[in-house]
Amino acid sequence: MRGTTGRRNDDAAGLPTGRPGDDAAGTPVGRQAASGEVRDGVPTETTTLAPKAQVPDDVAALAVELLGRAEQDRELMRQAQEDPAPLRRHRIAQCHRDNAEALAAIVARYGWPHADLVGSPASTAAVMILLHSPDLGFRLRCRDLIALATADGHTPAIHFAYVADQCAVDLGQPQYYGTRISPRTLRPYPIRHPQSVDERRSDVGLGPLQEQLQALRITG
Repeated sequence: MRGTTGRRNDDAAGLPTGRPGDDAAGTPVGRQAASGEVRDGVPTETTTLAPKAQVPDDVAALAVELLGRAEQDRELMRQAQEDPAPLRRHRIAQCHRDNAEALAAIVARYGWPHADLVGSPASTAAVMILLHSPDLGFRLRCRDLIALATADGHTPAIHFAYVADQCAVDLGQPQYYGTRISPRTLRPYPIRHPQSVDERRSDVGLGPLQEQLQALRITG
């Protein structure tokens, strides 16, 4: 997901652990640690997760729902940019709540809707919906599910990067990949071990951080 000025960095088409008391960004993807191991001071234990998903008979319908909800979100955001009236902001907030509730129901039944389950576009849509969820606890639980799906090769590592970074920033902790950019300063929120951030970004399929920042300044 590319970050864009004044918005969450959630262009999931470019895609978008640890516990609240630890470093929420967790073990960098691409350098997975064994359960219970500590990397960079970050415990790799995960919370209790949903059971392994069973492939539903209505996978196509599930994918259509995720894509439709993400498209509705994008359309409301576009309308709000053109006319930032309070009513439009209210509709966006309601859309985010409704979408998050629908995603939570899907996760409870099937586990994380990874690319191998619903297809890459729908899985990317699920990440977008998750990033807009107002429920941090839900995002933290899904972050752990996405970490497992990434380690198993079921979903792109870049999905994990965006979700882990947002969770870290929301918890007031340093992010790992520099995907969360302040719309006020056009600079990344604090990054853990910034001297090696580009190496971690490369591990998950992201380009150098300076290229992202330059693109933001040009398009912002």
